[in-house]
Amino acid sequence: MTRQARRTRTGWCRHHVRRWNTWRRSWWAGDEGRVSAFVVTILVAILALAGLTLDGGLALAQKVRANGQAEAAARAGAQALDLGAYRATGTLRLIPTQATAQARRYLSAVGTTGAVTVTGDTVTVTVTATHRTQLLALVGIPALRVHGSASAHPVRGVLTVEP
Repeated sequence: MTRQARRTRTGWCRHHVRRWNTWRRSWWAGDEGRVSAFVVTILVAILALAGLTLDGGLALAQKVRANGQAEAAARAGAQALDLGAYRATGTLRLIPTQATAQARRYLSAVGTTGAVTVTGDTVTVTVTATHRTQLLALVGIPALRVHGSASAHPVRGVLTVEP
């Protein structure tokens, strides 16, 4: 390669490196405030995802608890049998007012409230609870409502259902 060709090639490289450096400096200089907005946006997004994970898990645990309380209250209500009818004819029949009272008594014993209905020989209990959020409150969701529902009816038998 000749000396002239080297100078031309070297000049070309220097020229492009200078242009690139000038462009890079002007690009970084014009970025005032954008990084702050980006960081704030990413921080809010991360907090929202962490909130969904933490508070979603806690709300799911609260829902499991509400379902368990509803199941136990329904079983307590299903024990309100009309013993006179059972002894006379062998018919399993609930006393609706007593079933409702026993289910409500169980719910108050565990420190919650719910709706209790008795239809025929079935006791249905619905428990509604409110879970206060921890991280989602930072993004405007202060509480989550969870519902648990269960039904029970009396059956004969100890280990298996008898006719």
